[in-house]
Amino acid sequence: MNRKELDPDSSPQAAFGARLRHAREERGWTQEDLAERVGYASSHVSAVETARKMPTLRFSRSVDLAFGIADTTDTFERQGREIRHGSLLEGFPQFVDHEARAAEIRLYEVGVIPGLLQTSEYATVVADSAVKRGAITDEQAHERVTLVAERQAALVRTPPPLISAVLDESCLRRPVGQPAVMKAQLARLLEFAELPNTVLQIAPFTMGERRPLSLPVYILTMSDRSLLSYAESAQRGHLERDDRFVLPMMAAYHQLQAEACSQAESVAMVNQLRKGTP
Repeated sequence: MNRKELDPDSSPQAAFGARLRHAREERGWTQEDLAERVGYASSHVSAVETARKMPTLRFSRSVDLAFGIADTTDTFERQGREIRHGSLLEGFPQFVDHEARAAEIRLYEVGVIPGLLQTSEYATVVADSAVKRGAITDEQAHERVTLVAERQAALVRTPPPLISAVLDESCLRRPVGQPAVMKAQLARLLEFAELPNTVLQIAPFTMGERRPLSLPVYILTMSDRSLLSYAESAQRGHLERDDRFVLPMMAAYHQLQAEACSQAESVAMVNQLRKGTP
């Protein structure tokens, strides 16, 4: 039988595959044995072991359960997340983990629809544009789109988090992809505004100098009422836990909400733009 030898040091993905193979063989299992236990085809197991396929979170979690290490600190899921987050800004993976458990989420975005509100088509166009610029690989683009879907799915829980979204008007007016992509994205915003646990507001250009925030920011309220904020520059992100810095950010966010359009006015603006899109 042909056996591809891996260099675990060649890439994080190769290290994952080598570890998976070692753990499987240590138990005396064939690829077919592991495949049956995790609910995947043996060809899928082989592709992950030889680093030809990226391990998904679902696959990694299934492997942890099969090997009986789901409750340990050194899981395949943790290793898989590190691979997936390799192209993300510093601090963002940690923020996403907190976001999935937050009781309240406040966000302000400029220039692009935030991930929590993106359609898959919009997210794909944004990721593909980064590939064309040479900023990320095709594989990383796929993982970014997958992460958007996972973040949205994690918020469909009982009870759901309260989400306040303030979007700069540039988010609506900046064309992304073909007109059909923008039309569907604007329709998604209207669906978001109709949910019982959400508030959507637009910060219009006419706010001018009254705008208290100029950069995107996310503020989380956890179940114990502790606060976290996340902000990023072009090269790095920063997760802040110190109330001395988070509370002024919260005050600025409240000022932003007071100056922004009401939800009714915001929905009317989105509707107007959607109807004007071919």
